[in-house]
Amino acid sequence: MRIQQFLEHHGISSNPFADEDAQTDPVFKEHCIANTYHPTWDKIYGDPGEPSTSVVFGEKGAGKTAMRLQIVQHLAEHNRAHPERRLFVIEYDDFNPFLDRFRDKLGPRRRKVEQVLSAWKLWDHMDAILSLGVTRLVDRILGVPSRAGAPEAGELETSRLDRNQRRDLLLLAAFYDQSSAETFRRRWHRLRRKLRFTTLRSRWPVALGLLVLLTIAGLIVWQQKWNWLETPWPYVFAAAAWIPWAVKSWIWYWRARGVTRQLRVVNHEPNPLRQVLMCFSADELAGQPLPNKERTDDRFELLAKFQGVLQTLGYSGVIVLVDRVDEPHLVNGSPEQMKALLWPMLDNKFLKHPGIGFKLLLPIELSYYLDREDRDFYQRARLDKQNLVPSLVWTGEALYDVANARLRACAANGQSPSLRSLFHESVNERRLIDALRTLRVPRHLFKFLHRLFVQHANAHTDEKPSWQISAETFESVLALYQRDQDAFDRGMGVA
Repeated sequence: MRIQQFLEHHGISSNPFADEDAQTDPVFKEHCIANTYHPTWDKIYGDPGEPSTSVVFGEKGAGKTAMRLQIVQHLAEHNRAHPERRLFVIEYDDFNPFLDRFRDKLGPRRRKVEQVLSAWKLWDHMDAILSLGVTRLVDRILGVPSRAGAPEAGELETSRLDRNQRRDLLLLAAFYDQSSAETFRRRWHRLRRKLRFTTLRSRWPVALGLLVLLTIAGLIVWQQKWNWLETPWPYVFAAAAWIPWAVKSWIWYWRARGVTRQLRVVNHEPNPLRQVLMCFSADELAGQPLPNKERTDDRFELLAKFQGVLQTLGYSGVIVLVDRVDEPHLVNGSPEQMKALLWPMLDNKFLKHPGIGFKLLLPIELSYYLDREDRDFYQRARLDKQNLVPSLVWTGEALYDVANARLRACAANGQSPSLRSLFHESVNERRLIDALRTLRVPRHLFKFLHRLFVQHANAHTDEKPSWQISAETFESVLALYQRDQDAFDRGMGVA
């Protein structure tokens, strides 16, 4: 007997429980993303009009990634409905590129995982978030397709930006734009032309050098003083005219070198960065923050500049989604290494920064360390202000509703299947709910039901099908799955 036969008999067109990862689950993306929620959804999502921070802990399979996708979907709908009060979404869920660059910057003597993660600071998180945000914003302005989901409709009205904000955006792009679609200088100058930002005032050292050089050459030709070329004076005057340019280049080379050294999660070379920074005049960069020191002060100023640009472009706030902390190859699922990576971010000044809401979707293993922190940590993190959800707990009733929602999503036209209808009358609704409670999270629910369908189909032939799962099959598969689940919880197997 085939599983599809069994499902079609109950009016189900496809297996609702075949996929386990929300990122690749078409049933979730096409049907359940808009109407199937965890009971704590409202607290985590909050009010888009007032971006807020939430810190959520959940075990593997509890739905953290599904919740992230739901937040992205709902924010996209909010942005379409409120074009003048949109929220800019930054998905901070792939740490590998940043950790790889960070490790390379530390050098060969500090390449051990423990050394790398112990050196990771709050400003490195801020640099990574700014890099993601600035790159995405520049993509939007230049019309480059972004990897972060479907592109937003409409063109950004960059004409709203005044000259100072255009300078701020170009400065942010110089430090944080990490697109690999084209060369750094070419992309930056394309952005400059798009913003109509003139740089003539910054060209005076080059203009002076060329003017003196042309003047000397003109005098020699006009006066026919070819013998001047045999004296050192024309060369001295020509070289002296280039001294302002040489001094400016030297100063900005060392500043660019300092920036590339301290931007440990961003790829930059000093010379291309110097060439870009020299396009600004001295008065335009006077007093501007540069991320060339080991501190958060400059990053907070740059973050405020980024928010100011977004505000003018119609974004009233920013949402940063933090997920998949356990997946980087340097972390490799280790709770100690997850803690070393994430703990610098738990800073109240950062998490409560005006106009930004952080949604931290964290593995449950980190809550163990949270309970053992000292008073100084709690004073710095102030988790009592962060909409803390200690655990994404799913009741048996909630999982029962999730299963029914997925069955309805896969129903054939005019059909309304339910989980209870798949089982023999000896398996009543209360027994189903009690059994599902032991599975704890949606991923285990999906795995168990898929395994149950397979076992039921294998136990019957096409000639003698059985359209309801017996209590014996249900109980035996549940017992075996709970054994595997227990081994998985102890890190000894895959459920």
